[in-house]
Amino acid sequence: MSIDNQIQVVLIDDDPHLRQALCQTLDLAGLKVLPLGEATGLTAQLSRDWPGVVVSDIRMPGMDGLELLAELHGQDPELPVLLITGHGDVPLAVQAMRAGAYDFLEKPFASDALLDRVRRALALRRLVLDNRSLRLALSDRQQLSTRLVGHSPQMLRLREQIGALAATKADVLILGETGAGKEVVARALHDLSSRRSGPFVAINAGALAESVVESELFGHEPGAFTGAQKRRIGKFEFANGGTLFLDEIESMSLDVQVKLLRLLQERVVERLGGNQLIPLDIRIIAATKEDLRQSADQGRFRADLYYRLNVAPLRIPPLRERGEDALMLFQHFADEASSRHGLPLHELQPGQRALLLRHSWPGNVRELQNAAERFALGLELALDNTPDNLSAGLLTSTPGGLSEQVEQFEKSLIAAELSRPHSSLRSLAEALGVPRKTLHDKLRKHGLNFADSASHSSDDE
Repeated sequence: MSIDNQIQVVLIDDDPHLRQALCQTLDLAGLKVLPLGEATGLTAQLSRDWPGVVVSDIRMPGMDGLELLAELHGQDPELPVLLITGHGDVPLAVQAMRAGAYDFLEKPFASDALLDRVRRALALRRLVLDNRSLRLALSDRQQLSTRLVGHSPQMLRLREQIGALAATKADVLILGETGAGKEVVARALHDLSSRRSGPFVAINAGALAESVVESELFGHEPGAFTGAQKRRIGKFEFANGGTLFLDEIESMSLDVQVKLLRLLQERVVERLGGNQLIPLDIRIIAATKEDLRQSADQGRFRADLYYRLNVAPLRIPPLRERGEDALMLFQHFADEASSRHGLPLHELQPGQRALLLRHSWPGNVRELQNAAERFALGLELALDNTPDNLSAGLLTSTPGGLSEQVEQFEKSLIAAELSRPHSSLRSLAEALGVPRKTLHDKLRKHGLNFADSASHSSDDE
């Protein structure tokens, strides 16, 4: 059992009369006090971020004030501890001050002296906790920026949402295409939450066979079904005290969805073949690549489960919507791979940058990470949905002078746009933001032909 954060002062003295008098003084000053007759077991009841102060006598049976000070500061060296001492114990009090005690009061002392020291200690405690909170918030933001690389408005917004939701107890629904980084977001939510010391259990519902999904998630008792020879703890129970990440939730059968809905509502799990309801302290983070509302309308997903999950949705933007984030991510992953393989770092050239910006990244961050790995290894690259000769040529180009690089950059932009469907030369010119006459000249200059475009109509050439 922990001490309520509303308590501002824990007062410990084995003399019941003095304890009562001091407690009354603090009460009359508007301070919330917890009076105790002994110190044993106090440390276990105080969280590291408890916002109060401890006032304790030095001479007590069992654990004395000096032992208490050492134990409390072993848990939180910045917790203010104010010691009360008799005249003969002043040397002990001085020793305690050197050991980190906030202050000491020599008996007898005036009520105002006690109140003054307690109030100053509380002000110091508030300052310490505020600074600690700021440092943690700064660390969390830096951690998010490292995990979720990018400066696009979409990523800035996503990091803000993660920071806000991580501190809550709310279950979260992550929406994102394949390869967008749903598990990275889920782990960030866990690591930035108060559950960070608990387990993070990730499971892909789409990878589980229908015959084992219930046992895997909810566990089973011996004899629950043929082959169940011993008890199995399910993933939900294993994640107790932490976070369970359930990816591809859209692939779960309607029967399993009913059990998941009950778990979300009641926070209990019942193993297959068992009768005992096991209470859970767990956060559920679900993820999907599909539109669950549409699936619910089509009867493939339970509407009540959808509405239960959709309280705190997080949408991960696809890479094609994130602009120059693709360049940052590519260089980030390439540098990581170079370091891992002990290879020299490579900088992207203008033609390479143009290709990366034009690519649609159907596989999102996962596809980009694989491409960056190949780039770091010095292998010839061909991106999906991009002509092999174009991607290989641009990604293996060597740097030249400024004019040469500008020419190569211009050519790569036009070539990349030619690889996309265009109904006419006019639409190609509009996509590139140049007049048709200028485009004609540049196509001729670079040896490119609109007839090689992915789709066109000769009526408008």
